[in-house]
Amino acid sequence: MAFTLYSLLQASLLIVNAVAVLHEERFLRHVGWGSDQGIGGFEEEPGIKAQLTNLIRSIRTVMRVPLIALNSITIVLLLLFG
Repeated sequence: MAFTLYSLLQASLLIVNAVAVLHEERFLRHVGWGSDQGIGGFEEEPGIKAQLTNLIRSIRTVMRVPLIALNSITIVLLLLFG
């Protein structure tokens, strides 16, 4: 098994899929990363926890339709070329 650009893209697609399926109420709140956690004021810099929850929420919002297309293309390529 060689390390190719396709395998790197496939691994990144799997990671984005894993982030996209994280459910806020079922998983993230139990870990302490819910939406009500880490709300700051105007002058405060958001911490790493708040930035990661915003990143997770953004991935779930923005990448929903492109992930469907990318997953479909990946499945077709795997079926054709094994």
